Amino acid sequence: MRSARNHQRGISLLGLLFWAVILGFLAIVGMRVTPTVMEYYTIQQAINRIAKSGPSTVAEARSAFSRTKDVEFSIVSIQPQDLVITKNEEKVKISFAYDKEVSLFGPVSLLIKYKGESN
Repeated sequence: MRSARNHQRGISLLGLLFWAVILGFLAIVGMRVTPTVMEYYTIQQAINRIAKSGPSTVAEARSAFSRTKDVEFSIVSIQPQDLVITKNEEKVKISFAYDKEVSLFGPVSLLIKYKGESN
């Protein structure tokens, strides 16, 4: 008959600490990156709404984005003059691109390059 000690299974203390460090790091990265992703989607929705409304001039499109930016306090990474606005075949196309640097801890940071355009 085998002893109960030979059948024990589980995670060691070092294994537990290893996974705790990995999960903690992923949680920190997730908490720091999530607001920037939400800002990106807010900008994307704003330019889609502006392009769909069919502004007649570039200044009108920039003004509409400025008004949206005044209402949406989460938009801080891009200004109306950063938008690239073109018009082809009576359809307005608005695009943007920006970099966001997210500080993780100490000298370590994460650079995210966001880019989007209207539908």
